[in-house]
Amino acid sequence: MEFSHFSFPTQIVYGNGSISQICENLKKNGKKRVLLVTDRALARLPIIENIVKSLHKKVKVSIYSDFAGNPIVSDVDNGVKAFKAFKADSLIVVGGGAALDVGKVIGLMATHTGHLFDYEDGKEGALPVCNEIPFWIAIPTTAGTGSEVGRSSVISDDVSKSKKIIFDPKLLAPLVIVDPQLTTGLPPGVTAATGMDALTHNIEAYLAKGYHPICDAIALEAIRMIAQNLEKAVQHPNDLSARGNMLMASLMGSIAFQKGLGLTHSCAHALSTCFDTHHGLANAIMLPACVHFNLTAAPDRCSRIAEAVGIIENSTNKANEKLIAWLKNLNYRLGITNGLTQLNVTITEQLLNVAQADGCHALGPRPVSREDFKLLFKQSM
Repeated sequence: MEFSHFSFPTQIVYGNGSISQICENLKKNGKKRVLLVTDRALARLPIIENIVKSLHKKVKVSIYSDFAGNPIVSDVDNGVKAFKAFKADSLIVVGGGAALDVGKVIGLMATHTGHLFDYEDGKEGALPVCNEIPFWIAIPTTAGTGSEVGRSSVISDDVSKSKKIIFDPKLLAPLVIVDPQLTTGLPPGVTAATGMDALTHNIEAYLAKGYHPICDAIALEAIRMIAQNLEKAVQHPNDLSARGNMLMASLMGSIAFQKGLGLTHSCAHALSTCFDTHHGLANAIMLPACVHFNLTAAPDRCSRIAEAVGIIENSTNKANEKLIAWLKNLNYRLGITNGLTQLNVTITEQLLNVAQADGCHALGPRPVSREDFKLLFKQSM
């Protein structure tokens, strides 16, 4: 088998069957006791059993999987206890955004003191990430968050459920293994929702204010890849080419949103906080209304997004109208046919408060008022 190797700056091994490279890289780094971190649902699937079997031939392994989506601080604390109790010297983190976010800050708190939120990004008096983080390998099983190449972790407070961002370049995984074969067993709904999460990351990164032509170029190419491959991955789950392209587009989105995110994510973060809505699904539902909101502030950029998804029009206005229609139709074709009402979401003061307090929308091309948020949620019902 041939694998592709990238460094951007994380070392990435890509290819069908690339998961076979785990033991070799643990051995190369002198690691002998591994805590495998994954979520509760994934832990029950053959993929984890197979990884553990392959690892047992070379190293000692313990599994920590006592958490699900929208992870909270106690999930991290329990993982740190598991790491120390096992006397682990490394981590393998397998899963989607929740597992990857939990795994990377288990590594952080295994070698740092205090409370996790003492390291919150932008917090006055935040503690520095100054100690070495244990060697860890990131293995994504969904094409959505791109957290495997991210320098941040999003964890919720146990009580308030408010999301906090822990950010530092030291949180980058030393090695990422991207194996399309690991995603073929995903249910269509999960493939669709996580794929729309990746699309949202790239669209919002491209629309974010500021000068960053590198991120802009990556985002546009990823948008093109998603437009060409997401439906294939949903409808033909064993299409390894489509699966691989979606994994790379997801990874590219995480690189691109170094530039910033935007309004859709502020809405999605509020929905996850207040109603425990799946992040990718929340983004999918909110995306058409939020892109439409930004049309007047970034018409040329929106038309370039339209071109990336295959819409060719001489008129910017026509291209942008068709882009909104394309986003709505894409959701429908992916089976995301219901709005927020079907998720038992209501527009509460808390929902508006959380959305308005979220920092992502400040990076978007158009200022957003409380009434704007209210209207956007209403339009997405």
